[in-house]
Amino acid sequence: MENLKTGADTLFLLLGAILVLAMHSGFAFLELGTVRSKNQVNALVKILTDFAVSTLAYFFIGYAIAYGGGFLVDAETLAQRNGYELVKFFFLLTFAAAVPAIVSGGIAERARFWSQLLASFCIVALVYPFFEGIAWNQRYGVQSWIKSAFGSEFHDFAGSVVVHAVGGWIGLGAVLLLGARSGRYAKDGKPMVAHPPSNIPFLALGAWVLAVGWFGFNVMSAQTLDKVSGLVAVNSLMAMVGGTLAALIAGRNDPGFVHNGPLAGLVAVCAGSDVMHPVGALVVGAAAGLIFVFMFTLTQNRWRIDDVLGVWPLHGLCGAWGGIAAGIFGSKALGGMGGVSFMAQLAGTGLGVAVGFSGGLLVYGTIKLIFGIRLDPEQELNGADLSIHRITATPER
Repeated sequence: MENLKTGADTLFLLLGAILVLAMHSGFAFLELGTVRSKNQVNALVKILTDFAVSTLAYFFIGYAIAYGGGFLVDAETLAQRNGYELVKFFFLLTFAAAVPAIVSGGIAERARFWSQLLASFCIVALVYPFFEGIAWNQRYGVQSWIKSAFGSEFHDFAGSVVVHAVGGWIGLGAVLLLGARSGRYAKDGKPMVAHPPSNIPFLALGAWVLAVGWFGFNVMSAQTLDKVSGLVAVNSLMAMVGGTLAALIAGRNDPGFVHNGPLAGLVAVCAGSDVMHPVGALVVGAAAGLIFVFMFTLTQNRWRIDDVLGVWPLHGLCGAWGGIAAGIFGSKALGGMGGVSFMAQLAGTGLGVAVGFSGGLLVYGTIKLIFGIRLDPEQELNGADLSIHRITATPER
């Protein structure tokens, strides 16, 4: 029976890893559909190669920082318990690799290719696993301190803060260091060109692939079959719906907002999806949809932050909202399961934001100083596709 349970758990987690791996194609098509046509090939290549580099970084360095141990032992040892530890690595890798995929959308159309790959390696090897270990593996005594101070540990079931807020705030640091795209703003700071999405069908495809894969992201975060919960699935569904409808209304039917709305809701519900009531998840998702629409508009038009896909509002802010919301809507007073503390959630979320933003500034600032992180003006004008990959998405025959 023990062998059967271990085998079932391994299969369960493997299916989750495959679903989250599929989400990376969603990241690719979401970026492909948003950027201008001269940068579409680059969007596709970045997501795939970032994943490859992230795999090496996490296999050899990052996983050990977060959880200890490593995989440089004989294959017989690795195959024990149906290879469950290897599949757990695979599952957690897909989360870690989501961070560079998040950042990619913010720095699109003007970032150097090899500099971005180097940054991705550093982020997944060092920055992300540092906070992952704190939140999910009791590293450095931080969770013990939060529990002694506020009565509960910081709770992030599926990564609103660990993955999304950290990734979004890393992205903000990268975007600020990189600067706006050429011609995006006039000298007086007013927007000159809006650069609307280049391909709505591809953008929509990316959003749908992400939304479907998210049920593996959230539900399979249980990591063993006996802990799976239908509550997580339905809460994810309700948050997705809330984010969609809120973005539809606040965004005045704009398809870009409509297709990012469900993603905003899903980002926000990750942390508390196992403790909220479905009505609470609906509210959390709707609030996230509003946050994305208003903050994307504000950052682009008022603050002149040229975050191409809005990764800071979508992941950084909605992820932080999700971490805090778990402490509100997870409470028994609002129909939740309890066992969470608002102040613990606030403290853990604040720490995740600090690690992400400072880590992004450190990694991208160092690479900018040594190698540079931006295409030269002529390359940017010609587009990353021709400048880096020497082919366009639809070459003439």
